[in-house]
Amino acid sequence: MNAPVADLAVTDPVEQRLLERVSEVRKIFFRNLMIDARMGVHDHEQGRTQPVRINIVLYMHQDTAPNTDSITEVFNYDLVRDGVLELVGARHINLQETMVEEIANFVLGFEQVLAVRVSTEKTDVYPECDGVGFELIRVRPDNWGKET
Repeated sequence: MNAPVADLAVTDPVEQRLLERVSEVRKIFFRNLMIDARMGVHDHEQGRTQPVRINIVLYMHQDTAPNTDSITEVFNYDLVRDGVLELVGARHINLQETMVEEIANFVLGFEQVLAVRVSTEKTDVYPECDGVGFELIRVRPDNWGKET
């Protein structure tokens, strides 16, 4: 069955920009990674952890597709998950903005990643909403998205 044209529209501006330069976009995502983080600037946030939801989308080079059905040919998701857990667990971080910056910088350290979208949410700040957060989208500045 063919999807309606409206359903095929690219709504993600990062995907759209990449698709202007390359024939396909590959993504790896971490949805709702829940951690207890030492985060916050307020007195009641010091010396304790609070729940934080992290979402990460990695926009990958198109040559990250496996030629065979082998795990040795694909990006290792554990590197991102383990690195983020280590980064967040290493110390108290005052601001979500700082946490998001550091995660984005870490992820862009992998040469296979063209761009990244990272968001964090504190999930227990206000009773009227599910989360209060910050999001960053960063594109690798060096030759991203060029066909190889």
